[in-house]
Amino acid sequence: MGAFEVEQLWKEPLVIIVTSTYEDGTPPQNARWFCQWLDESSTDFRVGAEALKSTSFAVFGCGNSLYEANFNKVAHTVDGQLGALGGQRLLPCGQGDEDNGKMEQQFQDWSSDLLQALRDGSSEGAPALTEVDNRSNGYCTTDSDDEAEQEGEVADLEDLAGPARRIASVDRAASTSGQAAARTGADDAAGPKEMLSPPLRAALGKQGYKLVGSHSGVKLCRWTKSMLRGRGGCYKHAFYGIESHRCMEATPSLACANKCVFCWRHHTNPVGREWRWKMDGPEEIVEGALSHHVRMINEFKGVPGVKPDRLAEGMQVRHCALSLVGEPIMYPEINRLIRLLHARRISSFLVTNAQFPDRIRQLQPVTQLYVSVDAATRDELKAIDRPLFKDFWQRFLDCLTTLRDKRQRTVYRLTLVKGWNMEVADDYARLVALGAPDFIEIKGVTYCGSSGASSLTMQNVPYHEDVCAFGQALCDACNGEYGLACEHAHSCCILLARKSRFLVDGRWQTWIDYNKFQELAAGALPFSSQDYMLPTPDWAVYGAPEAGFDPLETRLKKARNHPSRAESGGCT
Repeated sequence: MGAFEVEQLWKEPLVIIVTSTYEDGTPPQNARWFCQWLDESSTDFRVGAEALKSTSFAVFGCGNSLYEANFNKVAHTVDGQLGALGGQRLLPCGQGDEDNGKMEQQFQDWSSDLLQALRDGSSEGAPALTEVDNRSNGYCTTDSDDEAEQEGEVADLEDLAGPARRIASVDRAASTSGQAAARTGADDAAGPKEMLSPPLRAALGKQGYKLVGSHSGVKLCRWTKSMLRGRGGCYKHAFYGIESHRCMEATPSLACANKCVFCWRHHTNPVGREWRWKMDGPEEIVEGALSHHVRMINEFKGVPGVKPDRLAEGMQVRHCALSLVGEPIMYPEINRLIRLLHARRISSFLVTNAQFPDRIRQLQPVTQLYVSVDAATRDELKAIDRPLFKDFWQRFLDCLTTLRDKRQRTVYRLTLVKGWNMEVADDYARLVALGAPDFIEIKGVTYCGSSGASSLTMQNVPYHEDVCAFGQALCDACNGEYGLACEHAHSCCILLARKSRFLVDGRWQTWIDYNKFQELAAGALPFSSQDYMLPTPDWAVYGAPEAGFDPLETRLKKARNHPSRAESGGCT
């Protein structure tokens, strides 16, 4: 039900609402107007306590009990307010819990009860099922205003209701509840459940993931495709000398302890505060990921523009970015997995969301260890990362401090969201002092489209010059300990490096000697980040005319159908 017609709610004989709860117990962005109107109306004496006396209603909440204080808060609030306005409650407010992995079953059970209530007319004045089925509106209000799902599509569990559907579809869903219950019982009897339910597998598969076992995944990066065509590599090619066409992007854990507003997978992955799922062995994960990745590379054979030599090299993976979606460091056998990668002479770039300090302490040497620093203050971090842990801020600080003890390359990764976390560089400088990382990557947030899981728009995406200005301000706030070392304008990304370690005789040395790293990692002696560094090429240095684009590659510029910032009065 759109905001433009919500004041006509009293005309509807039946309203069904399925909604999720977001940060601090607030409604999703596209449901806020409705919830605000309902809140004001339910306490306005001019509206009256019988405004919805001819309207029957039912509410189902999609939540996660790990967020204890606000579990399905919006659904319960809406349910109470509809009742306060005189609405006829068909059945108690339903509670879907993503944490126990049974939200689908809970929704199906609730749907079955709802259907039976409509058949029985259990609520005084409840409309007959045939009346509801014959209407084209008024039967469903949800927190999603996307277009209707097509047959066979799978929605994010937080948007489980999806768009408005005919009530008959609830009947079809309820008819499968017995089968689902049988599967759930079998899972419980067999021990720990699998991390990925069939709907989650389908949703991630639609997004291009190749799933490995029960909790891992691999995906082909667009920069891998770009470099296969000789059109340039990613920012890690400019900053650290990786070969983008030989890089595999993977994760051994699709689960995470945060639900960040800029998550590029719109939260189709599960969440958790600890590992509680069935666990696959690291050998299976590495073999499966490499197999899927090589098959995806092989699919580019014969594709126009793909260079045969690049394709042949791409079959031999040399780098692994342990990032994607989820929290790779949650995987209990992460150290064994990294050793398996190194044994194949594959470098390891691991990204953690800074909520597991003990896991960072236990982590064996990786080629480069990233910690996501998404905000500089407690309140900003809570709003942006939406962490599950109550002590998230202390965990965050402990993770940063733990980096000081790491001898290999460490990186703070800052994702700038305009209007959210790029106001005061001094606050970030205090966090930099805690971990003293080798490098600080600063990148503008990537807008991944509208979603009920995020309120971000293109207005939150900074320009490259905004990122550069912030980088300079952070260098100043850190008292000159860091310098602007590299940039990759195409990715709206820059690199700050510690001068005392990586500025040698006036020349930056941010690139990595990967062969040297593998030799050091295989040996028994301790080593440091300075033992495997190489000079940065001139084209990758900050301020170079190439702006981080390798001159050996061919730049492909797409036709612009909109005015540039310069044309509209800004700078580029």
